[in-house]
Amino acid sequence: MGQHQHQHQHQHAHAHQHNSTDIDWAEMAEHLEEQAELFAPLYRQAAAWVATRLPEAGLVVDAGSGPGVVSCLLADEFPGARVIAVDGSGPLLERARARAERHGVADRFGTFEVELPGGLVDLDYPADLLWAGRSLHHLGDQRAGLAAFAERLAPGGVVALVEGGLPARFLPRDIGFGRPGLQSRLDVAEELWFSEMRAELPGSVAEAEDWPGLLAAVGLRNATSRTFLLDLPAPLAEPARAYALDSFRRRRNGLAELLDASDLSTLDRLLDPDDKLSLYHRPDVFVLAAHTVHVAQLP
Repeated sequence: MGQHQHQHQHQHAHAHQHNSTDIDWAEMAEHLEEQAELFAPLYRQAAAWVATRLPEAGLVVDAGSGPGVVSCLLADEFPGARVIAVDGSGPLLERARARAERHGVADRFGTFEVELPGGLVDLDYPADLLWAGRSLHHLGDQRAGLAAFAERLAPGGVVALVEGGLPARFLPRDIGFGRPGLQSRLDVAEELWFSEMRAELPGSVAEAEDWPGLLAAVGLRNATSRTFLLDLPAPLAEPARAYALDSFRRRRNGLAELLDASDLSTLDRLLDPDDKLSLYHRPDVFVLAAHTVHVAQLP
């Protein structure tokens, strides 16, 4: 499975297929790139904050880079660094290389097709910054994954772990039809899906998601966390509306077994382009999402 930076639809941007962890990242490449671009303002803020912990960096590694949107943002934030996008999907890394060319950073940008975390041992030299954007939770043993990240740091190097935050919101609590509180019920269904996904991973280990505590447990110091907001109020521009539609479409397809008939009917109305109260036409659709970044340093 290709590890990649992805938007958790709480926020998971990749397709949720209930009882399945076999996700075709290459098939989702365009989708992943569009979603990451929408979240670029959030990631720019996060990268700038991380840079305050490490103003100079020789090597920046984006572990689970996907199509390289964040990798290129990191190249902008660390203009003196070489940036390596690491992912298990060759087609996603092809997109990362093309993006680096378009953004004028190809001369200090590389890609490395390996599976996380083991493939990191083949990096030519240790990283000053290892960024892991929502890739860690695709590893069965997250503590072991973090330990592998820490082992690839140069002295004084930093791990920036993007995990957690808040479920995204797109609509008011009461949308005028169906039972109010639809999004909260979708959150519950997705939490159930996520737990099953984690349990099915090879070598899965149950672990309390105390990210600063886990960073300390693998020998890193001065762990701190900060949450960054993506706030796109109504009325939405077309890319953001498309993101909202895709979010609800994927949940309708992936979580159907976990939702009741009433909520499925509501989702079908929201996704019907001929319904004037659907996501295609509503003036009250917005995007509000929060991602948390945890940073810690090797002594």
